[in-house]
Amino acid sequence: MNTPQTDILQIVNDFKSQSNLNDRYTSFDFCYNYFNHTDSNLLVENMEKSCLTLGFYLASWGMFRNSFLLDKSVKYYQPTINYIASLDKSVWQIDVDNYTDENVKIILEIYRNVKALLVENGCSDLTLVTKVQLGVFGFIPAFDDYFCKTFRGLADGACGFRKVNLKSLTQIRIFYETNRTVIDDIAENTFTFDFTTELKTTTNYPKAKIIDMYGFSRRQ
Repeated sequence: MNTPQTDILQIVNDFKSQSNLNDRYTSFDFCYNYFNHTDSNLLVENMEKSCLTLGFYLASWGMFRNSFLLDKSVKYYQPTINYIASLDKSVWQIDVDNYTDENVKIILEIYRNVKALLVENGCSDLTLVTKVQLGVFGFIPAFDDYFCKTFRGLADGACGFRKVNLKSLTQIRIFYETNRTVIDDIAENTFTFDFTTELKTTTNYPKAKIIDMYGFSRRQ
């Protein structure tokens, strides 16, 4: 993790070139915009929209494939939405550049609580919960198979990336600090799409999202 990666810009730009308004990956933009910019009381008042926004993001990001979520209606997400709405808006300020001890505790607590609300007993939680955390808060990459394989290799035995814990978040922080300049530059120049106007917003992609795109795409 302490070795700078020279391929981040190319790999992330290649990923970005595939994204347009109708691409499934742009569901991140709409989900992140919604939860980042909607007041907590409106998340609850517009419960159906909130559930649909989260549910469609998960569906378009592959979370319905061979999943217990296929058997659920949109109403299933209501407890998770209520929990998200209960959180202080300062949570949306967490990103890999401020993985302090306190913020890491918050990430891990949110992970546990979302898992308890969303994941049925016996079902896999790692990819699903981290995709929720990425799409809603933007403070952690999604720990899917591709990302974990990439970062397992980069960690060179220091972390297996099979859990969200202090060890894995520390490795992500080290990766960011080692590649801070390029990650910051990409994040500062990457903006979400707005659903209504179909134009770019002034909302930057979180740095954790840049790391997510790199980890996901590097395996190809």
